[in-house]
Amino acid sequence: MSEPSWIGFDADDTLWHNENIFERVHERYFELLRRHHDAATVEKALFATEMRNLPLYGYGIKGFMLSSIETALTITDGAFSPGEIQELIALGKEMLDHPVELLEGAHEALDALAPRHRLLLITKGDLRDQERKLAKSGLAHRFQAIEIVSEKDTGTYGRILQRHAISAGRFLMVGNSMKSDILPVLALGGAGVHVPYRITWSHENAEAPTGAEGRLFHAASLRELPGIVERWR
Repeated sequence: MSEPSWIGFDADDTLWHNENIFERVHERYFELLRRHHDAATVEKALFATEMRNLPLYGYGIKGFMLSSIETALTITDGAFSPGEIQELIALGKEMLDHPVELLEGAHEALDALAPRHRLLLITKGDLRDQERKLAKSGLAHRFQAIEIVSEKDTGTYGRILQRHAISAGRFLMVGNSMKSDILPVLALGGAGVHVPYRITWSHENAEAPTGAEGRLFHAASLRELPGIVERWR
């Protein structure tokens, strides 16, 4: 009997919307700080703070909110008021309680693939927040295994494949981030389907590699995924 194929799925901005929530909060954040600095200055300072704090806070809404408060206090020389800080905290709570909105074709793609392949969810970020979103999504039962990790790199994917006894040549990863979802898997000898979201966080920007013919695929939406999987197999 041949070894089964495994298909890995990213979650945020692959199965459900996520970055659009951050986009709306960024807009309100720029409004709060407009009397101190222009939006470009605020965005640059916030990103620098996020990158500096990433090893401490990891990915997710909670780390973002701590970095946004720190940035506001720093670039205003402490003039950011307690009331404005409270407003940021309230925005963070709204983000954490936001409904989970599935992307177009998510249900259909999983339904089409689940009978013939083993599905694995691999998502990074805050454990409690990712568990909350997965529960609200109604998709958890479609996956043979769920991995919530702090980082997505070759080491992480290698350990996941080893833990589930998956050979890289039988593994296809689906995700919106070329940097986190596709490049590490290709480096291990697996395959990837890049399904870009309309917004990409600067930290996730990366160029598509060359020389990965037959292992790197591109899709405009998840509706194209079943056909791509057949070509890959």
